[in-house]
Amino acid sequence: MDQTPQRLRVMTINAYGPANPDWERRHRLLADTIRELDPDVLALQEVPLDVDGDLGRILGRDFHLAPFSQADNGVGGTIATRWPHRLITEIDLRLTQRAKDTLSWCAAVLVELDTPVGTVVVAHHKPSWPFPFEHEREQQAVVVARALEEHIGSRDLHAVVLGDFDATPDSASMQFWRGRRPVDGFSVCYQDAWEYAHPDDPGYTFEVTNPLVRDGEVATAVSRKIDHILVRSVLHGPTLLVEDCERVLDRPSGGVWASDHYGVLADLAPPINPPGFRSS
Repeated sequence: MDQTPQRLRVMTINAYGPANPDWERRHRLLADTIRELDPDVLALQEVPLDVDGDLGRILGRDFHLAPFSQADNGVGGTIATRWPHRLITEIDLRLTQRAKDTLSWCAAVLVELDTPVGTVVVAHHKPSWPFPFEHEREQQAVVVARALEEHIGSRDLHAVVLGDFDATPDSASMQFWRGRRPVDGFSVCYQDAWEYAHPDDPGYTFEVTNPLVRDGEVATAVSRKIDHILVRSVLHGPTLLVEDCERVLDRPSGGVWASDHYGVLADLAPPINPPGFRSS
């Protein structure tokens, strides 16, 4: 995927942090891949948040960071952007007691930045991870979507939501995000970048053929697409065109698998005809 000045390259990956096997080799592979792909906006999950330690080595150059305020033993999530960003808010998504009991950095961080494609609002979304918690994930999606709508209002802004959603495309939360169903009379529509670029490919990002999945805590699980890049739609459709979208770090390099998740990378660009355009 070739970058041009009128493109925005966004990426998300769950790094399967340092408490898991082979971190030293895995985080070096992640660092090398990030330098090669050179994303403009990067959402990282399960990474050490010490910029003088592994996080600095992973990013490899000056990024502007918006880390989650909570972490587990120094490990959490962060947004990294090529250009300075303005922090909008961090939303605590521990909306139920069982959500509070499972992940301290269950949250969404929203930032706004000026880019070659215009002003973009980015939400790094990390809902509850346990399989039975779709009720929480749906509630969390609605809370974040409302915050985005309230912030954007009537302004002509783009919005991208990305991260490890721990939810498959057919789940209630993802059906809500993608405009397939309302919740309590409220609805939005975000285009799934992978679905647009590869409509006939399931695009699994957590796959049982990956030995880090097969030998990990959820070895009995089926392959799933749970890492997503979503682009906000207005009345006539998405405000940014998905020029390309691909999985990254989805195979071993030198015998090393980077993570139990695959990354997702998308190139976004202003459409030739913006949504609602009518030729004369």
